[in-house]
Amino acid sequence: MTDDGIGPAALGRALEERGFGSLFLAEHTHIPVKRESPWPGGAELPRHYYRTLDPFVALTAAAVATERLRVGTGIALVVQRDPILLANEVASLDLVSGGRAALGVGAGWNREEMRNHGTDPVTRMRLLRERVLAVKELWTKDEAEFHGEFVDFDPVFSYPKPVQDPHPPVLIGGAGPTTFDRVVEFGDGWMPIYGRGAGELAGQIAELRERAGRRLPVTVFAVPAKGEVVADLEAAGVDEVLFNLKTEPEDDTLRDLDRLAALL
Repeated sequence: MTDDGIGPAALGRALEERGFGSLFLAEHTHIPVKRESPWPGGAELPRHYYRTLDPFVALTAAAVATERLRVGTGIALVVQRDPILLANEVASLDLVSGGRAALGVGAGWNREEMRNHGTDPVTRMRLLRERVLAVKELWTKDEAEFHGEFVDFDPVFSYPKPVQDPHPPVLIGGAGPTTFDRVVEFGDGWMPIYGRGAGELAGQIAELRERAGRRLPVTVFAVPAKGEVVADLEAAGVDEVLFNLKTEPEDDTLRDLDRLAALL
């Protein structure tokens, strides 16, 4: 979602009117002018990466304009966010939406961007782990505290608490060799990108659920808008598919939504 396309309230209403179940927004706080990190999606970074709205502000606007639409991040760059503020933002979104928030998380790929936030790319996965664990403590404890390598605070009061019990689901992005370690330890679901780094999806999902000892939900995003692809993902055990949507201009967005709605 960008600053020169359809607004979040209008998009939320349009999605709900057409029967969609959720809206997930990506984020980049900024894009450094001098870029060295390769974009995983190809050679040229698309224009909309430079103009994304803050996801929690935009999702709040969409939540207020709707009644049923699930609102989440796909993904929030946790290594660029203070965990105490993040816990408050997501709990507030869950409260405002009446328990419809989800937190998709990841460490990101743009090393220049994360360095500007004071994050060392080498240790970003360890930082991601501690920040997510700290957020869960803040959500679930009346007097929360955390003492780790990167996150360290004595007991605090942190309100509001989320509406969902015990908290909004935390969906772990990625499809690398250690992704399932993170999903099993501190995730509530897996959120890979379609066709990027994942092998035989049905086997992977079965492996993940066996390792976890429970049926972890799987949300796949950037799914091609093809009925046969959606059917294959459903057969593989995927619970939710997310389509990429261009949000500018507004008329084109609404036409795209009408075409996507035919797949529901």
